[in-house]
Amino acid sequence: IKNEMGKMIGEAIKAYFSIVGGAEKRRMDKALSAPYETSCSTLRDILTYNKDTVYGKEHDFDYILSAESNEELLARFREKNKASEYENFRPYVDRQLAGEHNVLIPGRPFMYATTSGTTAKPKFLPMSWEYKRVSHRISNLWFWLLSRNPALVGGKFLVVVSSAIEGYTKEGVPVGSISGYTQASASKMLRKKIANPYYLSEISDYTARYYAMMRLAIEHRDISFILTANPSTITELLKNAEEFYDDYIDDIRHGTLSEKVTIEKDIRERVAPLLKPNPKRANELQKLKEQYGHPLPKHYWPKIVALNTWKCGNTQIYIDKFIDAFPANIQHIELGYFASECRFGMPFDGSNWSVPFAQFHFMEFVEESELNSPSPHFKMVHELEEGKNYCPYITTYNGLYRYNMNDLLVAGPKYKNTPTIHMIQKINGIVSITGEKLYEKQFIDAVHKAERKKSLKTKFFAGFADVEKSRYDFFYEFDKSVDQKTADEFSEMVDNTLQDYNTEYAAKRKSLRLKAPKTFRLIGDSFRAFKQESLQKGMRDGQFKIVHLMQNKEKENIFKHLTHKD
Repeated sequence: IKNEMGKMIGEAIKAYFSIVGGAEKRRMDKALSAPYETSCSTLRDILTYNKDTVYGKEHDFDYILSAESNEELLARFREKNKASEYENFRPYVDRQLAGEHNVLIPGRPFMYATTSGTTAKPKFLPMSWEYKRVSHRISNLWFWLLSRNPALVGGKFLVVVSSAIEGYTKEGVPVGSISGYTQASASKMLRKKIANPYYLSEISDYTARYYAMMRLAIEHRDISFILTANPSTITELLKNAEEFYDDYIDDIRHGTLSEKVTIEKDIRERVAPLLKPNPKRANELQKLKEQYGHPLPKHYWPKIVALNTWKCGNTQIYIDKFIDAFPANIQHIELGYFASECRFGMPFDGSNWSVPFAQFHFMEFVEESELNSPSPHFKMVHELEEGKNYCPYITTYNGLYRYNMNDLLVAGPKYKNTPTIHMIQKINGIVSITGEKLYEKQFIDAVHKAERKKSLKTKFFAGFADVEKSRYDFFYEFDKSVDQKTADEFSEMVDNTLQDYNTEYAAKRKSLRLKAPKTFRLIGDSFRAFKQESLQKGMRDGQFKIVHLMQNKEKENIFKHLTHKD
């Protein structure tokens, strides 16, 4: 009976995903067949929604909206609204946080999403009620993608997101993550498909959080799908499984949740009704350990068919660490360009190219060659040229106008008549000490080339620009014991490769304006230690990202504490 009920729920969800997702997909295809007209219509809708706010009045939204043509609308909008960083919006956000209404958006937001900022202060991003509707429509498009794979929909899901609610404003407006909110507000039918309840993301100790998620998920043999934005989270889940596998078995056998890990009392009370003794599954897991020593997801989740994470930017480093733990035919679906500010787009053709949601956000782009120009040329989405790199600026229903995302994207082939995009890296992954403009990707590629040439493998690495000493500091955690001389030789090869990749870097090195890089050997499990300290300082797990090339003394000092002292 239980199996039949599970099948019925699976079929119902598949039908729901296909129907609501299919309708939204057809609307999207029509909109993206005319990207210029759609972009202008979206801009007009956003300005109309926000025209009676403090910001809308100060920036003459009524005047902009009185334009009779799309060309005039765009010209007026750009005249009255200069491209901006978050700090330009912070005074308006602060007024909203203090309880004032109609500042950036109509009324008050239904929640604030938080994310780390370029200053010490976090960003608070107001989520408007209209964006809630947009977010629901975007979720329907994601449902359509899932409905294309019957095996995926047939099993249970493991979903790792940030906490939906981390606090409240003085007015009682929730503060948290939009991804967590989406899971928490999902339909009861959909929540039944998710093996780990959303409130487990509220466990403050991240080792305990992963423990609870994996303990509940591994009890289910039919996990078919893992969703988490950052692939480094999967590496942490697998490390947790390796460390606590026997504890999972004991918990599952007795219907408990280990006291070895620190979990808040109220969360233990909420999860208790889900815990029942399951000796049959415990015995299965025990036999897998006897057979494989260290069982992997492909062993304890034989029905897993898909992963849904970022595959853009530097994430391939983490994917390489875990992909062999899954079946060889696993589908690894690109999550798409997704930030706290908005979900910019997602892939729809099985590739890694994201289709930009011009029907939901107004987008502008500056070509990479003009990033330092005092008056760059702003292009619209239909003007992107395949193969060229751009920085995006967004205008949203959430009260952000011509907001600099500080990301570097590459334009790809067209979907309908709309160019696709793919994230390369954060703009702050471009570092320059004396004009060399060294790219994070160049550094990553140089390290991988040195690995092949030197027959060494790194488990983790990072580079920092030391402006005062006019050099780069390179940190490596190797997969075996390496002396300082060998590590220095490795860095020398990285340095030489960077000179091959970057002519400006080569010129600066030859002229001695850039000194030779200094090499540091990291202790074991350094990435995990760095991540743990970052989370303890308030960074949210779902938003944790590591840029492998930085100019950040505070972060470099953390790494220096994780180096070998001999």
